[in-house]
Amino acid sequence: MAKIKVLHIIKSLGRGGAEMLLQETIKAHRLDEFEFHCIYFLPWKNQMVQGIEDAGGKVTLFSATNNISLLLKARKIAAYIKAHQINIVHCHLPWAGFVGRIVHKMTGKPVLYTEHNKQERYHWITRLLNKMTFNFQTKAIAVSADVSASIQKKIRPCIPVDVILNGVNTTNFIRDSEGGKALKKNKFKNEDIVLVGNIAVFRFQKRLKEWITLFKSAHEKHPQLRGCVLGDGILKQEIMQHLKEEGMENYIHFPGLQTNVLPWLSAFDIFMMTSSFEGLPIALLEAMSMKCAIVSTDAGGIKEVIRDRIDGFTKPVNAWDELLQPLDYLLSNPTEISLFGEKARQRAEQSFSMQKMVEETERLYYSLYSKSV
Repeated sequence: MAKIKVLHIIKSLGRGGAEMLLQETIKAHRLDEFEFHCIYFLPWKNQMVQGIEDAGGKVTLFSATNNISLLLKARKIAAYIKAHQINIVHCHLPWAGFVGRIVHKMTGKPVLYTEHNKQERYHWITRLLNKMTFNFQTKAIAVSADVSASIQKKIRPCIPVDVILNGVNTTNFIRDSEGGKALKKNKFKNEDIVLVGNIAVFRFQKRLKEWITLFKSAHEKHPQLRGCVLGDGILKQEIMQHLKEEGMENYIHFPGLQTNVLPWLSAFDIFMMTSSFEGLPIALLEAMSMKCAIVSTDAGGIKEVIRDRIDGFTKPVNAWDELLQPLDYLLSNPTEISLFGEKARQRAEQSFSMQKMVEETERLYYSLYSKSV
């Protein structure tokens, strides 16, 4: 039997949640039945290219300098689909979705779109284009019930929208305690510190300045606390200035983008997020799988993942400063950090496994393929 050929289209392959998910899902798919191709457009955001290729994907760059030039790649994508006999197109995030819908009209190939965020959080032009074109595709996936509700409210689609929760590869994201201690000793000169971390693109919705302020309040009472934030982005200079103003330069480490986050997550004791909005963050699921105790706002799909005081601790989005309470509780009761790390891992294994996500996605692929042949 010939393999079903799936083309993923995504704007960039930087180290973001959706991009990381591509790499991890390809690893988990049945490559004896599926062949995966990937087209991206921003050449300076290519950190995940090697990982996707190592996982078995075939990556191609159609270089574009802006969103309009991205849309103009539709004919080139259509030619790629014909040349490689692609069966299904799977788009991620709005601008890839827009060009995918044009390609759908040009080729007639089934187009599947994954929505990773709530419509309310996009720029008004993006929201408008999404509403105008959403039905010009075959089917959509929402990564959480919260995201699905937003689609139904703001777009009122005529096409089916399935909820497939993001997952994490729990067999790959396993804590290496000794490796974590070694990283602490190397980077912080003390393997006995308590390390609170985050992985984020430096955008306003991540509220990393608030994260620094919250950390400072905890550090004043718990001087053994250290911080670490992996990532980069357009607000880096502003965030670094705030770090300096808060006097936290010697206590919070910013190592930049890290393609391999496993050693860092093994060192994190607590994973803290202060986001104002989210879809269903991959970094959170990875941290849970790595037995990090979770302290977070309940933004977006996070409220579907973390049950307050059961799997971790959450506070309302507008009460991010109240995260100091559970953070202080964990730091004052160190054994609870390990306990809630175990609970987070159990939650990831039971309800957010990569295998479950991939099986549900493959069922969609089979369905779309059977209707197209």
